[in-house]
Amino acid sequence: MGWRPLFISLLLAMLGSSSAVASPAAPAARELGGPPAADRGELLYATHCVECHTAQVHWRARRLARDWATLRAEVGRWQEAARLGWSDADIDAVTLHLNRTIYRFDSPQEQARDAVVRSRR
Repeated sequence: MGWRPLFISLLLAMLGSSSAVASPAAPAARELGGPPAADRGELLYATHCVECHTAQVHWRARRLARDWATLRAEVGRWQEAARLGWSDADIDAVTLHLNRTIYRFDSPQEQARDAVVRSRR
């Protein structure tokens, strides 16, 4: 086993048992025995995607992700192409990670909130 899979396994184990994770999803994730969604997304991305996808891929002029829905679709498409077998929760976690660190699109919750505010005007 190389150092990278061992490092990721150890990191997952530490995050799963950590009580000091500062995330709203942390209590629920810890109860289920896994890291919070944002941390899980980062770990999945670092483990499976970063070998081919550098930050330059996300900043190129011809990027396909134009909003939350297309970003999530691209994450789903690539995990399928790589035959990773991710769950919807895994796809959401990676989408959340990419959105928080790179894209900064409005999430579906933010879009719904904005629609309610607009409808009240």
